[in-house]
Amino acid sequence: MTQEAAIRAFWDDAAGAFDDEADHGLRAEPTREAWRRRLSEWMPAGPLDVLDAGCGTGSLSLLLAEAGHRVTGVDLAPRMVDLARAKLAAAGRLGRFLVGDAASPPTGDERFDVVLARHVVWTLPDPPAALRDWCGRLRPGGRLVLVEGRWAGAGESMPYAVEPARLPWDGGVRADELMAAVRPLAREVRVDVLSGEAALWGRPVADERYALVATVGLTGADGGR
Repeated sequence: MTQEAAIRAFWDDAAGAFDDEADHGLRAEPTREAWRRRLSEWMPAGPLDVLDAGCGTGSLSLLLAEAGHRVTGVDLAPRMVDLARAKLAAAGRLGRFLVGDAASPPTGDERFDVVLARHVVWTLPDPPAALRDWCGRLRPGGRLVLVEGRWAGAGESMPYAVEPARLPWDGGVRADELMAAVRPLAREVRVDVLSGEAALWGRPVADERYALVATVGLTGADGGR
């Protein structure tokens, strides 16, 4: 089995129970409202064309669609994509969902106002390449939003499909590391600390969690393509 096939199979297997995690399914209104509020802070005035890279079951895509944005979700796992499509359809919202590699989404030459990725970069064999790709898909002045962290006890309960030795950011990535990787691609970069916002996660957390928000100028947008 190839590495890509192993990763696809891993997330397909995880799809059925994925939304059981409070911050995945967003089933509780306080959790859903916490993410709705944060997304509104990270998104420029819309409606916008948003690429949700590694969209999973589409919970954030749904919130974005509810806010009036035009959402394209991409995930390597077909079962995740099926669940995302069903989730938006059940809510009466529009969204486009594609099966493909989040690190290099199958959207051709399309450009977006925002590329959003939540808890994705740690899963990638080559995160810097993905960051360049995502920035290259943004329109001038577009925004990259990365919700990431350094997970306590990562890999203990559910070993990932790829050997840790082959993942540069296995177990997550510290904010300073991610900022160093994104800064050459962007005009402005900031980090919003999220560790203390228990409502986002459905419980208090002790590990590092944050959102990196970067605005890409002409140099950053051209540099990734």
